[in-house]
Order: sequence, then structure tokens, then C-alpha cells
Amino acid sequence: MSLRFNESASGVTFAVRVQPRARRNAVAGVKGDALKVCVTAPPEDGRANEAVIELLAETFGVKQRQVAIIAGATSRDKVVRVSGLTRAELAVKL
Repeated sequence: MSLRFNESASGVTFAVRVQPRARRNAVAGVKGDALKVCVTAPPEDGRANEAVIELLAETFGVKQRQVAIIAGATSRDKVVRVSGLTRAELAVKL
């Protein structure tokens, strides 16, 4: 089981599994073929999505505007795109 990155001209996309209302914000490893992300924010009014974007931007060392949820905005299972980095650079930062 490993995380799958898809690289394109617009950035690198990968699957994310979100656990809202966690004790702390953290990237908790790989679960299945998705990156497990824990956030303290509740899944209401997009707050958990904002927390996911903020955490991933910090983790990968990019600006928040370079991280976008492109699928699954209302689900725990999401697809995220990070622009400005290559697949190899993302893998190293994890």
C-alpha cells in the first residue's frame, strides 16, 4: 500500500483521507492509497477543508493558494492538487 501521485502540468494530485475533530493537526501517514490527515476543525462550513489546505501547505512548504481540493469537498476522501512542486519533491517532504 503506497500513496499514488499523479503529475501533470497543473501540479501533483493525490488522494487524502481526512479525520476531522482530531486531537491535533497532523499528517498521520498513509492509509490504503491515501495520505491520512488529521485536523482539529469540525467538518462544518468548510472549516475542515481550510484546515487541510493550511496543514498541507505548511507540510510541503508552499503557499496555501498552491494547494487545492479538486474532488470530495464534502467527503472524508478527497483529491488534492499541489502546484509548484514535482512528484519527487512531494515524496521527499513526506
